Amino acid sequence: MSVELKLTTQKPAGFYLRAAKSFLEGVPERDEKSAKPPVDTVTLSSLGNAISAASLVAGTLEKEGVATISAIRTKWTPVAGPMKHAANVTVVLKRKGAITSLPGDLTVTNEATAPIEGQKPGTSGLRKKTKVFMGKNYLENFVQSTFDALTASGVPVVGGCLVVSGDGRFWNKDATQVIIKMAVANGVKTIWIGQGGLLSTPAASAVIRNREGGMVPFGGFILSASHNPGGIDEDFGIKFNCENGGPAPEKVTSMIFENTTTIKEYKICKGFPSIDIMNKGSYSVADKVSVEVFDCTEDHVLLLSKVFDFAAIKALIARKDFTFVYDGMNGVQGPYAHKVFVDELGADPSSLMNCVPKEDFGGKDSPSHGHADPNLTYAVELVAKMGLNKSGEKVGDGSGVPSFGAAADGDADRNMILGKQWFVSPSDSLAMICANSQCIPFFKGGLKGCARSMPTSCALDLVAQKKKIPVFCVPTGWKFFGNLMDSGDEKYYPGKPSYVPFLCGEESFGTGSNHVREKDGMWAVLAWLQILASKNTDESKPLVSVEDVCKQHWKEYGRNYYCRYDYEGVDADGAKKMMAGLGEKTSTLKGKELKGMTVESAQDFEYVDPVDGSVSANQGIMIVFTDKSRIVFRLSGTGSAGATIRLYLEKYEKPSGNLDQSQFEVVKPLAEIALEISDLPAITGRSEPTVIT
Repeated sequence: MSVELKLTTQKPAGFYLRAAKSFLEGVPERDEKSAKPPVDTVTLSSLGNAISAASLVAGTLEKEGVATISAIRTKWTPVAGPMKHAANVTVVLKRKGAITSLPGDLTVTNEATAPIEGQKPGTSGLRKKTKVFMGKNYLENFVQSTFDALTASGVPVVGGCLVVSGDGRFWNKDATQVIIKMAVANGVKTIWIGQGGLLSTPAASAVIRNREGGMVPFGGFILSASHNPGGIDEDFGIKFNCENGGPAPEKVTSMIFENTTTIKEYKICKGFPSIDIMNKGSYSVADKVSVEVFDCTEDHVLLLSKVFDFAAIKALIARKDFTFVYDGMNGVQGPYAHKVFVDELGADPSSLMNCVPKEDFGGKDSPSHGHADPNLTYAVELVAKMGLNKSGEKVGDGSGVPSFGAAADGDADRNMILGKQWFVSPSDSLAMICANSQCIPFFKGGLKGCARSMPTSCALDLVAQKKKIPVFCVPTGWKFFGNLMDSGDEKYYPGKPSYVPFLCGEESFGTGSNHVREKDGMWAVLAWLQILASKNTDESKPLVSVEDVCKQHWKEYGRNYYCRYDYEGVDADGAKKMMAGLGEKTSTLKGKELKGMTVESAQDFEYVDPVDGSVSANQGIMIVFTDKSRIVFRLSGTGSAGATIRLYLEKYEKPSGNLDQSQFEVVKPLAEIALEISDLPAITGRSEPTVIT
């Protein structure tokens, strides 16, 4: 457990001394108040004239033998006035006795190896079958190639701090120990690990950005294959997130891949002890390397409590006419769900489903078949509980169906939002959060920018236009949002426009903001609960439901009927052939009439980053019709074997039009056009999609 104290000159140093001491020593039971156990870490953050108070507090506690000063860091923070910058000093105190000394041999061994084909990272890192990763030197080659790329880029690996954790899937624990030994061999001096080897992907970003004063690690390895199944016969993955907490940009992943094609050796400290990652603890190995295993939920939950009004959401959940269910799909989100919904917001523990992390996400015998993907196809139990079928259609009369339901994927960066017998498409969810953003404290000053991935529906654009804020259309991959979030930051892109507070999302059930640099499944759920809380402040009035929010939005902005067809495990050569053939046709489609619809434009999407000027070509084929309907084809980079073809279908209906149709039925004519012009069935042999969402 860790605590951060932000010192100011408004209170005397003695106040902070007493506070820090009580945290480090714990507080006994008194006057019917329960005892509070001691924390292991207290971080003192001080700016300007408060620095002397931080120095006094830290020095006194170390002199008294209460704590040890483990780190002192200085950053320069922009401030108003002629000085423009002020020193921001962070002092990290470790409770005396909280650090366990471990013996260890730090001798570095250079192990001979050779390149292994197929280690090019996709949009979300490197994903392969687990047994491939378990093969000789496969993981080691990729990790060493990453360290070499970082070192060549000037990243302070030697002497630096690294985060290592994952989504808890099979082989995570073993891979974590390997990476620890390799990190030490490459000069890393401090390693942070979530308890159990667990950190959700958004939580890993929060740890990098916020723990011990923020921006301490040079990055982190996240062991996850996201929503892909886990197990020895299923999938494994790894990706590197940089010092800003976001996925490594293409220039870094390209360097990593190039290194994997020429690697000859990797470094490892074979004599470094295995760390007990199942229990919280601080370790000093051979008096030179620090390893900390911490509560995986604390940094992310603390951040979310600052983003949202937990008190208002708690009041909503306490309403007698509001019922709630959350499905963790046996992924990493379980501990976070218990901490947020039960401990912080007062929900009954029975409202949580599948919130115990499992290495196989429940396995093939579970209702989801171990596929921790929060959509209508795989979140079988939740969808049925919410009174729907896999097509999003109502089943039964709705009696006993909860008011609100939500789910997370394996690494908890994705989300699905459901109302009582009501499915909210991810594209609509993004637009509706944007339209109601004023009720979220983090956005109280107003949004300054928003963005969507190119395949995501244009519903967000309509809201941004009315709010008069910039909206960006980027390729699929959260890393493309990162530059927009960091634009105008003095450290990364000084002189560029600032777009924060910033909101962004993808049609693939990913939504988030600039609070972290990853999509955040818990954030999206809390955003919806905040919206509902803001519309249900008077308990004497009928509950405003998720369905009510959606219908009111469509009456104002119109409805973007939207659907995605996924063709998974397609032969890679066949998929590439189909895309190449379709690409050749794009120049001839403009002005053509297809089943009564006229093509306005057809192109292979290319993105020029407005922040750093980088160009990302071949990001998907987009066909737009004169009525603003769209067809998009794209090859996904998140699979571990074969190829996944994604077909996106969108048709816009004005506010005065028919807003109560089934999205799946509305877009069927577009699907017929898409399959005909692409020759997908003939080339791939697939007559039906694997998943429709």
